[in-house]
This record gives sequence, C-alpha cells and structure tokens, in this order.
Amino acid sequence: MQSKAKTVAEYIASLPSDQREVLAAVRTVILANLDGGYQETMQYGMVGYSVPHSRYPAGYHCDPKQPLPFAALAAQKNSFSLHLMGLYMNPAELKWFTQAWKATGKKLDMGKACVRFKKLDDVALDVVGEAFRRVSADAWIATYETSLAGNAQRKAAGKKGPAKKAAATKATKAKAAKVAPAKKAKAKKASSKPTKAAKKAKKAR
Repeated sequence: MQSKAKTVAEYIASLPSDQREVLAAVRTVILANLDGGYQETMQYGMVGYSVPHSRYPAGYHCDPKQPLPFAALAAQKNSFSLHLMGLYMNPAELKWFTQAWKATGKKLDMGKACVRFKKLDDVALDVVGEAFRRVSADAWIATYETSLAGNAQRKAAGKKGPAKKAAATKATKAKAAKVAPAKKAKAKKASSKPTKAAKKAKKAR
C-alpha cells in the first residue's frame, strides 16, 4: 500500500496510532545506525533510505530520476514491511542477516528482499540496526555497481550465444551450397560414362 504523503512526517502522522508506534520504533533503530551518506525521504510511497544524487548522480538504473534506493519501511493494511535491497544484492550480507535473525529465536518472514512482520515483538531490532550499520553508502554503491556490471556481462553473453550459433548455421549452409553443384556434376559425369558391361557388349557386336 503506497502512500501519497510528501514527507516522512506526513506519512507517519497519517497512520493509525498502533501502526504509528510500531513503525516509529523500527525507524528509530534504523536512524540510529544509518550511515551519514544516506538520506531519509518518501520514495515509492514508503519511508525510503537512499543515496542522494549529490553523492551518486547516476541514480537508480530503473529510473535515474530516483536516488539509489537502499531500504524502505512501510505500514501495510494488516502488517509492516522492511525492504532491504542492500541485502538482496549482497549474498554474504544476506546470509549473515538470516542467520543472525534466526539466532534470536524470532521467526523470519522474508522474501527476496522484504521482511514482513505484524507486530513489534516479531522484529529482531538489534539485527535490523546492525544490518544498517554494516553497510555504508560507499559500500552499497560499490555492491550496486558490481551487480550491474555482472548483469551486463551475462546479458552480453546471452546475446553472443545465439549470434554465434546463427553464424555457424549460415557457414554450414554456404558450404553445402558449394558442395552440392560439384556432387551433382560428378554424378552426371559418372552416369554418362559407359559401364564395363556396355563396353563388352559393344565389342562383341
């Protein structure tokens, strides 16, 4: 559920009191551990934590007008969501996060990059704080660019494969086209040449 609020304060104020308390508690932990290179703004209808254009001018590759997103926090109709894009692109950090969360004894309800919870007691706040503290803005930019470069290489390799196969097929057809007339001419010459039996019969006459 995306909000149309223009500011974080406006967004929080628009929530029911019970949701406001939960989201505010998680937000407090995030802000206490957030690297100074990030900014907190409304992004995609959620409380977003991103690298501003002043620090990373290229912005988000899916929409360069957007600052590079790192995480987001939102209240849904019956639950809350904490989006951790920084973990999704960093397998080592994701592994640490899942192990650290489970070690607290709390159940982890997580998709590729989204942690879902219904009440504050469901959240491993210390782990959330540490997850933000561990990844500086510069570290996140490096991870992000490495991931983009890897995607570009895989995409290029995927295009090269079919092109190489098409070139090989074309070469095979061209070779076959050259060989076919030669085979045909050889067969015609062989059919017009008198056989040994024909020669013997002609000699007997």
